[in-house]
Amino acid sequence: MRALVTGGTGFIGANVVRALLERKYRVRVLARPGTDRRNLDGLGVEWAEGDVRDLASVRNAVSGCSHVFHVAALYALWTRPRRRVYEVNVEGTRHVLQAAWAMGVERVVVTSSVAALGLHEDGRPADEMVPATSATLIGDYKRSKFLAQELALAFAQRGLPVVIVNPSFPVGPYDRKPTPTGQVIVGFLNRRLPAYVDTGMNVVAVEDVALGHILAAEKGRPGEVYILGGENLSMREFLGLLSEVSGRPAPRVRLPAAPLIPLSHLNAAWSTVTGTVPRLTPDTARMAYHRMFYDPSKAVRDLGLPQTSAREALRRAVAWFEENGYVNRRPSRRGGERAPDQD
Repeated sequence: MRALVTGGTGFIGANVVRALLERKYRVRVLARPGTDRRNLDGLGVEWAEGDVRDLASVRNAVSGCSHVFHVAALYALWTRPRRRVYEVNVEGTRHVLQAAWAMGVERVVVTSSVAALGLHEDGRPADEMVPATSATLIGDYKRSKFLAQELALAFAQRGLPVVIVNPSFPVGPYDRKPTPTGQVIVGFLNRRLPAYVDTGMNVVAVEDVALGHILAAEKGRPGEVYILGGENLSMREFLGLLSEVSGRPAPRVRLPAAPLIPLSHLNAAWSTVTGTVPRLTPDTARMAYHRMFYDPSKAVRDLGLPQTSAREALRRAVAWFEENGYVNRRPSRRGGERAPDQD
């Protein structure tokens, strides 16, 4: 079987490619010219140059594939111009679905996000049936993922064999950019996280997410949505686990969420003037009010999604960031510091 992976050079995509190769799929990767392809160095994949925003190149990449894994997305909480996140996440998804429909593929797996789902007001873990609301669809990224998911559901109603997976907050190897969650880990490892806001997230090993994509293709029901998640952790618990696996102290200062809103607007205004990316955006400040806890039991029950511990997932993430030069200095066993190995 030949599978197309869009976004195969990225964090989740690179892990999906590896999981497919382990299952003896022939893998084709759609990538833009000039894209950093180091995540797939040494792997026997077929390359199709193109862009999800270009329907013709997507149709060419889909041709001859029995399975399509649409992982490509612009995962950023600050994008300028703003329309770009919709062009990639919404129109790009439309192009992949249109091409898969035209080519008669056997199965399509669309990578959505828990960002497209709702939350319980009382903080209980949300499942796939909790609808998104204007209060939870904070920012362009979340809105774009919601719209893309609605497109996939509409194609499923028309008869396209498409399954939707919603990763929570994956951590692990090949987070090269890194993602917003990865940035928190790198900031922690480099001692640039002096304080925290005690929000919450669902942490999942990226390897489990990758395998979940294939399980969705093999066992998932068309038109169904599956949360690919792991453990629910408060930010204090998350940082505590990071401290345990890295040997670095966790920040002890807890900040209230309320002052972050005006500070984030000042930061965003400065970034607009300077053309830089703000460390704190209004969207991330608003998200701090929510504990983003999710229930992956449907995927565990119906797909057999593995549940690697958050501790182990974070250990792998820390090891990868250290081995790939993201960490300035790290403590030795005697409590001193030594320079990391370089690429």
